[in-house]
This record gives sequence, C-alpha cells and structure tokens, in this order.
Amino acid sequence: MNLSNFKIAFIGAGSIGFTRGLLRDLLSVPEFANIEVAFTDINAHNLEMVTALCQRDIRENGLSIDIQSTTDRREALKGAKYVICTIRVGGLEAFATDVDIPLKYGVDQCVGDTLCAGGIMYGQRGIAEMLNICRDIREVAARDVLLLNYANPMAMLTWACNKYGGVRTIGLCHGVQGGHWQIAQAFGLKQEEVDIVCAGINHQTWYVQIKHNGEDLTGKLLEAFENHPDFSRTEKVRIDMLRRFGYYSTESNGHLSEYVPWYRKRPEEINDWIDLSSWINGETGGYLRVCTEGRNWFETDFPNWMKDPANEFKSELRSHEHGSYIIEGLETGRVYRGHFNVVNNGVISNLPADAVIEAPGYVDRNGISMPTVGDLPLGPAAVCSVSISVQRLAVEAAVSGDDKLLRQAFMMDPLVGAVCNPKEIWQMVDEMLVAQEQWLPQYAGAIAEAKKRLAEGPLLPTRDYKGAARLKVKTVEEMQLDREAANKNAGESDKGKERV
Repeated sequence: MNLSNFKIAFIGAGSIGFTRGLLRDLLSVPEFANIEVAFTDINAHNLEMVTALCQRDIRENGLSIDIQSTTDRREALKGAKYVICTIRVGGLEAFATDVDIPLKYGVDQCVGDTLCAGGIMYGQRGIAEMLNICRDIREVAARDVLLLNYANPMAMLTWACNKYGGVRTIGLCHGVQGGHWQIAQAFGLKQEEVDIVCAGINHQTWYVQIKHNGEDLTGKLLEAFENHPDFSRTEKVRIDMLRRFGYYSTESNGHLSEYVPWYRKRPEEINDWIDLSSWINGETGGYLRVCTEGRNWFETDFPNWMKDPANEFKSELRSHEHGSYIIEGLETGRVYRGHFNVVNNGVISNLPADAVIEAPGYVDRNGISMPTVGDLPLGPAAVCSVSISVQRLAVEAAVSGDDKLLRQAFMMDPLVGAVCNPKEIWQMVDEMLVAQEQWLPQYAGAIAEAKKRLAEGPLLPTRDYKGAARLKVKTVEEMQLDREAANKNAGESDKGKERV
C-alpha cells in the first residue's frame, strides 16, 4: 500500500457533525493514514470543541495525525491540495432575517438557503466571502488545489468561485443520493440494485432514467410513490411535480416547495402540501429551527459527546458524501461515479453554458470527467432555466454590489414573484440589505440609500405573520428528554456554521 501525503483544509470546521463525518470518510481510506489535516473557523470555541472530538477519533483509531487547528485561515490553507468549504456566512443571526423578513411580506419559506428571498440573500453574503477565500487559496495553497464546496447556495457560490474566484471548484451535495434511496424504497429494492441518471441544477436535479436489471422503471415511478405508505404523505409536492412534469426531483418536499411558484403562495393551501412529522417536509422556517436547536444542544451537551464512543474509520461506515471518494479517486486511481456541480459547458445541452449544473461524473487519477447528458426533457429544463436566471442575476449582483440586479433577482424568483408585487419586493430588499449590513460590504452605497428610504417613508404596510406552519424552537431541557434524537439533529443541521 502506497501512502498518500497531501494536505486537506476544512474551512468552517466548527460544523461538528459534518466536519467529523467527512474526516471519518477520508481516514477510512487506508492510503490516507498520514495525510495532513487543517481545521479553520472564525468561531474559536466551536473550533476547539470539534478539534478535540476529531483528534480523539484519530487517536482511538490508531493514527498519528495531529490536526492543525487555527482561526488563521491562511495558515490552514498553506500548501493545501484540497479544500473543503462548509461555511454559513452570518451564522444563525443572518439566517433568521432570511426567514423572518420575507414572512412580513407573505413569503413563507421552509429553508431559504438556495433560492427564494432567503437563498438570494444568503448568496450575497456567501459570495462576498467566498471570493476572499479564493484569494487566500490562490496565494497560499498548492498550485493544483481543488476546492470542494458544500456550502449553500451551492450553485451560486460554485458559479462565483469558478467565474470570479480563479479557483477550480466542484460543488457537492447529497440530494441525489437521498432521492436515489427513496426511489429504491418505493420499488421495494435495495439502492445498489437501482441504476439512475440524474441531471439538472443543484436541488432541482431530475431522475431522467431509472433502471433495474436493464428494465426501465422511469414511467412506473409515479404509481410507486402514490402507493407508498410514507412517501405519499411526506412528499406531496415532489409527487405532484412528478405527476405534472414526468420526472422526480432530488430535493426534499420542503426545499422544492419554495423553488417553484405553486405550493406556498396561498397561506391557506400550504398545509395541504406539507407534512410536519419532519422539518424537511415543509415546516415554515424548519431548517432555521433545527439549526438553532442543534447549536444550543451541541454547546450544552459537548462534554457527553467526548464520553461517547469514538467514530470508527471503517470503509463500511463511510457516508454517501462525495468528497472523500473524489479525493480517493484522484489520489489512488480507483474509479468513482457520482453527481457533481460544475460549470455546464455543454454537459446538459439545453441549459445555458455558463450555468452550474449537477450531473453524473467519473473520477480517477486522470481527473474529473463529465460525460455529455444531452437535452433535459423540456418541462424539467424549463423549471431549471427559471432558477438559473435568478442565480445568474444574484451572482452578478453579489460580485458587483449592484442592488438593481439584486432586486431583479427577487423579481424573477418564482415564489417571491407569485406572492409580492414590485413595490413590496423593492421594500423587502431594502429591509434585508439594512438588516444584513455587517455581512454585505459590497452594498455600502445601496444600504445607505435603503436606510434613507425606510426612515423617510411612506412605507407599505407589512404583516405580523409567523407563517402557515411554524413550530416552536425546543429548549435544551426538552431536547434532553431524547438525547439520541438531539444528537442526530445536531449532526444533520450544522453544515456551514462558520460566522463571518
């Protein structure tokens, strides 16, 4: 066995579940037993806790890697061949404004981190910082560095890094794997028995081909989902899109419901399309709630995490996250097939060349190869094209600080446009710019003007609206009643906790 020796840096390493899980995946590869690992985060307290937990995992698995843990990003990036990014710029403070301000205008989001009002503003904060990260990577990392971006909004951030950051960037998400598992479940099969081709844009990727033992099952999927005892209840939006567009979409019921104009525009109808057994099925502000609970729980319960058994670095315990498999393929030559977010350049022939698309790819020692998919079916392509227009406007707005482009992105967003008129959109953008001023340096002039308008009025009336399906944030005491569930929630909810 030839051991690889390279450095991998985690930016936003204060994400406990995500950082720890990705490290386990990497160190389950036998050849990676003596790689260099660096963690960086601007939250020193979170960074210290995560480093202690991961260092203990390393020791208990018999490895001698010492994690370089620092709040100095450039130190962490120095000489890195691979960089994994999981930041959330503005943390939960900014995230709350992404959800709460649009509610005043009737825009009811489940997540708000990819499209819609929240996703657009999250992109403005994220892109400004990602370009700073790219500058540091260009200046101090290895010359052939690869940036693996897990941070949302995935397509917008990956688009900005590739076009303006000067760093080769691949966007990674687990949505395709999750939907793949669901499809297998719907047919009563094992996931490895079902072969898929999935293509589109991140969080709106479509299973355009589903096969089992050579038999094409694509046309039988609607009936399978309609008859499934759980999915028929929890995935109503996705099933309705499957019914009307002919193909199943990767993203959860709650996510998908806020990317299109039809399911969350009338408060009295929202509950017809969602299910409150899990936040991901459509709860108003659901992801914000579980992220808040997860942060509070981890900070309180951390001493117990150190007493729990260490993660085991075994191949059979690796997750389905693409990151470690990409690095393994590039370093060892083992072929890996996954779904990656890349600049299109003709991979999907009826989507724009400059867009960031998600499609099947292969990795080996020669690099990352993206076969040509060809045309998406017309309906799914149309859905993606609308979102791409919003993404392009949002990226250009974030890079230039042009608030007119930002407002146009809001105008073109499907759900915002379905709920709000132009004057309401203009005022909502003013409010969001002012509320997020500390994370939006590129908008200094626009924010000064927005403050003036909001102070001088007259203002359009807004409402004290909590959303159609909002649940209360649990206290730590309530979470202590079921520690296993609280730990699971903390692990799932924390991707991108670095606050900038």
